[in-house]
Amino acid sequence: MLKEAMLSRPLHKGYVQCTACEHWCAMAPGEAGKCGVRRNIDGKLQLLVYGRAAAVNIDPVEKKPLFHFLPGRPIFSIGTLGCNFRCRFCQNWDISQIRDFDPNDRIVGKRWLPEEIVAYCRREEIPLIAFTYNEPIVFFEYAYDTAKLAAKYGIRSVFVSSGFETLEAIRTIEPYLAATNIDLKGFTEHFYRQYTGGRLKPVMRNIEHIAKNTDIWIEVTTLLIPGLNDSNEEIKQMASFLAGISQDIPWHVTAFHPAYKMLDRPPTPPSTLVRAYDIAKEAGLNFVYVGNVVDHKRENTYCPHCGALLVERYWYQVQEHWQEPGVCPVCGYHVPGIWR
Repeated sequence: MLKEAMLSRPLHKGYVQCTACEHWCAMAPGEAGKCGVRRNIDGKLQLLVYGRAAAVNIDPVEKKPLFHFLPGRPIFSIGTLGCNFRCRFCQNWDISQIRDFDPNDRIVGKRWLPEEIVAYCRREEIPLIAFTYNEPIVFFEYAYDTAKLAAKYGIRSVFVSSGFETLEAIRTIEPYLAATNIDLKGFTEHFYRQYTGGRLKPVMRNIEHIAKNTDIWIEVTTLLIPGLNDSNEEIKQMASFLAGISQDIPWHVTAFHPAYKMLDRPPTPPSTLVRAYDIAKEAGLNFVYVGNVVDHKRENTYCPHCGALLVERYWYQVQEHWQEPGVCPVCGYHVPGIWR
């Protein structure tokens, strides 16, 4: 199912440039961009995976992870083939790293048109849709059409993203996007270029832009990989960067498990996550969460003003401890987030 790209511009001699992400791929006729799913066909950029889902699940919203966004609600989660990053540690490599394929092949995915997704969510009373598993910017037109239609029925949409979008892409989807979780994969250009195939600066820019200039609720996740991005200095730099934008950005520090092309690294020890948690709190972040391990204390939300337990979590089981969502019952502090 082909769909002409919204985010593109024509170049000379039949070339076309994709304007969805910061790779700015320029493609000759017949060529695809780095993501593999946006291809120049007869001088027009076409999305090859429109309406074709490679992965579909009903998840708890905490799995995205989003902790300050409608706790405990189910979220329809969908992804396609392709990605604009080549992370050596990708957990979903079996779909994200497939790039050379025939769009007519059944491997591309199961048919899920925007109308079918929204109808299913309405029928099953699912209030949220997540574009996840692979990078949603590569299937932007599919996500955009779905989110726009969903908004008509009060269904809110989420991007789980590497944060490598262009500002044009963010501004285009902004009216229909309620929340995003962005992966801050490390804090050096070397790490990004060596292990992801991307760049750090656009991700930093987009986190700040979304937090300061949009109504999109933002949370950030960092997978801490032993020996690569888990030093005290780098953790402090990331935490200070986020706190400098807003002390209220939730930061999820999560455990790495060997996957894809990074099988030579050990899993992240829980002590590293505790260390990162403490560093981030000292840097001024109000809401820090530990993930991919059992750490009941550091999964919870506490009032930054009085320390009261507000939202208790055990993996994906959630218990809220307030009478009015988002308001501390002890001191009346209004906790940032979207709670209803």
